[in-house]
Amino acid sequence: MFATGRREMLAMLGALPLLAAARGGGSALPRLGTRRAFSWALLQRQAAAIAARPYRPRQAVAAAEAHDFDTFNAIRFRPEATLADSLRLFPLTRTAPIPVQIHVVDGATARELLYTPDLFEAPAGSPGGLGLSGFRVLYPGKDRDWLSYLGASYFRAPAPDGQFGLSARAIAIDTGIDGAEEFPSFTAFWIEPHGRSRIVVHALLDGPSITGAFRYDSRLTADGVVQDVSSVLHVRRDIARLGIAPSTSMFWYGEGDRAAATDWRPEIHDSDGLAMHTGTGERIWRPLVNPRFSSFNSFADRDPKGFGLIQRDRDFDHYQDDGAFYERRPNLWVEPVGNWGAGAVALYAFPTTGETTDNVVAFWTPAEPTRAGARLTFDYKLTWSARDPAADAPSRVVATRLGTGGRPGEDPRAGQRKLVVDFAGPALTGLDLNSGVRCTVDVANGRAIETHAYPVIGRPALWRATVDVAASGTVPADVRLWLGRGGAALSETIVVPVS
Repeated sequence: MFATGRREMLAMLGALPLLAAARGGGSALPRLGTRRAFSWALLQRQAAAIAARPYRPRQAVAAAEAHDFDTFNAIRFRPEATLADSLRLFPLTRTAPIPVQIHVVDGATARELLYTPDLFEAPAGSPGGLGLSGFRVLYPGKDRDWLSYLGASYFRAPAPDGQFGLSARAIAIDTGIDGAEEFPSFTAFWIEPHGRSRIVVHALLDGPSITGAFRYDSRLTADGVVQDVSSVLHVRRDIARLGIAPSTSMFWYGEGDRAAATDWRPEIHDSDGLAMHTGTGERIWRPLVNPRFSSFNSFADRDPKGFGLIQRDRDFDHYQDDGAFYERRPNLWVEPVGNWGAGAVALYAFPTTGETTDNVVAFWTPAEPTRAGARLTFDYKLTWSARDPAADAPSRVVATRLGTGGRPGEDPRAGQRKLVVDFAGPALTGLDLNSGVRCTVDVANGRAIETHAYPVIGRPALWRATVDVAASGTVPADVRLWLGRGGAALSETIVVPVS
């Protein structure tokens, strides 16, 4: 019943009809400021004007430091102030202590939602809401989110069953460059509710290096949340590494990377791989790892068809977590609109010893240097869902494992590691050792010692590839592996570090 195509889009709701009457008091919450002209074109001009001025950092509210996790959960937005039966506001928190402006759009005008303490119910002795830090959009008839914006330029949406996981950001600046990363923030939002299953969010971004205007046309569908994104960026100063459409996730350990495991659960991660669909049509899978040291990988491409952080393993038995339900975490797939030109999909990761820190970031970085004074535009679609974008590939990687080199039952081979990759899919159905299937392996920073590929007995359409790898020196070997037959690919390509 959540699919947007099953009923006509409701007409844009005006600001005053959106307001629910406050129960008991009879007053309207929240209160609105002066009506002002607004449009996507005006927001772009506003961003350009701000970028022409020196950056002025906004000030955090010091009292928000007292809003720890427990205090934040105890502060409750008054449900009678809900807009359009779905839009609620977040108070300031320790991690989001800087107020943002939030406006409601009505046709060609908008009015600011004014912060007043009575928007929130707070426990005795608490400093209360203190200001607005963001907003959330509720499922129709339910008290849980299908979209939320909170802190810096972060936002997120759940999988179709309502489970949250990874987050997205508007932009990434110098990610993976020691001491240089910058976190521009959304300073203001203009929101257009279109019924309960669609909302258009306009946002103004500002930071020392960049100012931008963003438009997120967000729709709740039966398969998840889809956002059509338009962005216009104005560069204040040179940027060494610009990240477009970034997503951030957590990978502590998994079936192929258990060295960091100290918990009883078999696997703990929000995403287990970076999927890519290149401009040439190749599908690539890069399993995530929890690196011993910070790592940065770059996959050169031109006009990519899509990329994103994916939770491919969706089997409860592989996690055994009956509270966090990692098998239900959403995938986030980025599809560029138009030609993005030359660049690379970047993957940055740093070590983590727990599940509360996002330690993985993926984004597109243009090949052209980002210089002060540049005006850049990027349009793309974000899809938050449980669907694997490689589900229609001839076959895909379904498991990756690492162990000591050599044959089982024999002494390990010094200096060697064994990579084991399982592929499954319709292209492998009915094939056997006489079908001419070949495993192609390329190794950078090392060499392949012994390679095998074969069908797994009793498992139709499941093939296993194994390769013993010797790394060169202390740098992990980069292994690139795929199955083919007669010159045609039977699988996606896996690219994985082995150390």
